[in-house]
Amino acid sequence: MIGPDGTLLPRNPGPLARAPWWLLALGLAATVFIWQAATDTLYQEIFSRLFSGLGVTLAVTAVAFPLALGAGLVTALALVSVNGWLRNTATLYVQVARGVPVLVQIFVIAFVLVPLGVEAAKALGALAGTDNALARLQAADFPMPVRVVLALVFAYGAFEAETLRGGLVSLPRGQAEAARALGLSRWRTLRHVLLPQTFRRVLPTLGNDLICLLKDSSLVSVLGVRDITQEARLYASASFRYTETLTLLAFFYLALSLLLALGVRGLEHRFRRHAS
Repeated sequence: MIGPDGTLLPRNPGPLARAPWWLLALGLAATVFIWQAATDTLYQEIFSRLFSGLGVTLAVTAVAFPLALGAGLVTALALVSVNGWLRNTATLYVQVARGVPVLVQIFVIAFVLVPLGVEAAKALGALAGTDNALARLQAADFPMPVRVVLALVFAYGAFEAETLRGGLVSLPRGQAEAARALGLSRWRTLRHVLLPQTFRRVLPTLGNDLICLLKDSSLVSVLGVRDITQEARLYASASFRYTETLTLLAFFYLALSLLLALGVRGLEHRFRRHAS
């Protein structure tokens, strides 16, 4: 077995070699922060302030990632489609979404595309008469958290599309042919044969994308949405306690990322047991 540094490891490493020292070190750091939060009034105040924005961060992540995964799945199927129009349209979307920074996409969707979409909807509503919901639609009806979710779905939908496309094309071609020979339709072949294997193969990458989306949710603060990053910025600018506030903010994100990483690793082990 080859270790992370390229050196050979023994076939049966001892308990010390198998111990997750990185997790123990992080647990020690977490204990220090929790102790300070329990005994220091300053840290208690900062912790409560950041905790008030935690719900927004988790809500944005919980809503955006499943929608991005769904958009990515549809796009991945279009990327491997025999229909040239579908394939080229999906490729155009992926290249645009991957080529523009997420922050720029948030600005464009929040301040350009959403207002344009509202004006287009109002024009359609005016054609049907003035007394309808579309004609009365306003850009203010789409709050900033909704616009950020749309932007994150657009950006990460392209990432998930490439991930799922790679998982689909990596499967042996004979599996789909065997399923069709047994009388399964294209949809059932995809649902019962190809997609389960694809998701098992790309689960680590999907988990990494989920963590990245959690961290990119901090970009909602540029639109004034009061997530944990915005709460930290407001508190630090008012109290000038930048060191304590930003350190605790980093700890919040690190703790959330580790919890997600451990959850994804648990799913991987579960899938391996079922596969064996």
